[in-house]
Amino acid sequence: MLVSDFHYDLPEELIAQQPLAERAASRLLHLSASTGTSEDRHFREFPDLLRPGDLLVFNNTRVFPARLYGRREGVKSQPLSPHNPASRDFLHGRVEVLLTRQLQSEPNDWECLVRPGRKIGMGEHLFFGEPAELQAEVIARGEFGERHIRFAPVDDFFARVEMIGHVPLPPYIDRDDSSADCERYQTIYARERGSVAAPTAGLHFTPEILSRLRDRGVETAEVTLHVGLGTFQPVRVETVEDHTLHSEPYSISEEASQRIHRARTESRRVVAVGTTTVRTLEYAAKQGAGVVRSGSGEANLFIYPGYKFQVVEALLTNFHLPQSTLLMLVCALGGKENVLRAYRHAVAERYRFYSYGDCMLVE
Repeated sequence: MLVSDFHYDLPEELIAQQPLAERAASRLLHLSASTGTSEDRHFREFPDLLRPGDLLVFNNTRVFPARLYGRREGVKSQPLSPHNPASRDFLHGRVEVLLTRQLQSEPNDWECLVRPGRKIGMGEHLFFGEPAELQAEVIARGEFGERHIRFAPVDDFFARVEMIGHVPLPPYIDRDDSSADCERYQTIYARERGSVAAPTAGLHFTPEILSRLRDRGVETAEVTLHVGLGTFQPVRVETVEDHTLHSEPYSISEEASQRIHRARTESRRVVAVGTTTVRTLEYAAKQGAGVVRSGSGEANLFIYPGYKFQVVEALLTNFHLPQSTLLMLVCALGGKENVLRAYRHAVAERYRFYSYGDCMLVE
């Protein structure tokens, strides 16, 4: 299966750069996987599209301000050129670090993406904040240019990150983050800190929508998957089957496990909010011989057409990038031709795409 089979054309102006004034004001494209037909709706209709007794599963991960701006010390950099006075300023110039995953807490090691990537070598020292609230050393280079850095010990590391960090908006949002993003690039039910990207299908929910879901008899459950580096890494191979997905930490509580088991036993649908929830549930079922058991681990399940779903029967999701693993997952559930036809319809109808964009329900 070719990665290029999952391409679609998207005008740049359809990439949402700002959230709507109201979370629930987004549009919703309702796709039937069995018939391939789609309907234009609004997210406020979502509770009415579910069935009483459905189990709606959320990812309660919380985004932290993982983008840090700092400066280099320059001691491990290439020698300064005597013929280029500006090179000294460059060596001590601004760097951008996107923390994608904590590898261990003692010592405090992180996987990250850095800019300017090619110029920052092993042993380089980085400083963040004025004066330096955090200091780190580059200790390793990853396969695709990512770095492993080690922070010097400080009291309450995350409190300092919250103070000096920035909201890690995706690269297709072509602007600096604002104070409004601190609230809007976060679901209203976010609890467990650890993600560098929001589970964006959940951004549409409001307390009023959750109340209507309860009134309709829809049960809810929460799992946790912390979104990491895989979200920012493009598929670099030509054949889908050759791609390897990065692992991401997840956890499932005993309460969530029991609710999922009870719904399946009673032949009630499990509806996932977002692709991260799908991957968590399906990975756990694969590890548990078909049963979603409580526990934690590292999920790396790559879902693409041909995959046989064990748990999830319907999915609420935003629109995803062409040739991305997230689009492949949606195609696995809704059918590749159905989903790509729905995407072409969404483009023609001027839906808003990606993180701050509109959504679709696939069932």
